[in-house]
Amino acid sequence: MLLRVRVTLPDKPGSLAQVTKVLGASGADITQVTVLDRGAGQAVDDITVFCAESTPRQSLVKSLETVEGVAVEGIWTTREAPGTYPELEILKYITTAGDRALTTLVDSLPVLFSADWAATTADRRVVYASWRAPKDLIVPEETPSRPTALTLEDGLHVIHAPLPPLALSLLLARSEGPAFHRIEVHRLTRILEIFLSLPATERSVARQLRK
Repeated sequence: MLLRVRVTLPDKPGSLAQVTKVLGASGADITQVTVLDRGAGQAVDDITVFCAESTPRQSLVKSLETVEGVAVEGIWTTREAPGTYPELEILKYITTAGDRALTTLVDSLPVLFSADWAATTADRRVVYASWRAPKDLIVPEETPSRPTALTLEDGLHVIHAPLPPLALSLLLARSEGPAFHRIEVHRLTRILEIFLSLPATERSVARQLRK
């Protein structure tokens, strides 16, 4: 199984090497490391690992926390293929998807962000949702002026993003792991900016709204 591990560690030579050594000793095969943040002597990294289905996640956490200065912010399942450029692939599909541009975007975002589901809404009504979205999806009452990371009362982590030219909003959610990092929010913002600039976008949305 593929897992995403988010760790805070000292921003000094050798720290990441200690982390990777511990993960390797625990039977995890490291496939990708992404630096999310650095500053004030600390770094925040997302590490993608492949390990056996039988590997207890808590044992990975305990092993990592034996390294001085390391804290595990979260560990959760991911479907994102490491070592690729998935945004480029998805945007390529969207540009040729025609009336399916919106549904292609919504179906793709959970994979891109190691999330559970995504949905677009209009006036708190679900316009389209990916297959893992709950049937009783509750939409926040207020739409923020820009993409914003939130943790809802039930513990669900979301990014709530307005799509003002389309009179829609978008929710991207995950129940496992930590809250969405500001780098993830920025990444989603850029993807949405490109999506909104595509000629097929308005036609795709109009088709969904007619359903």
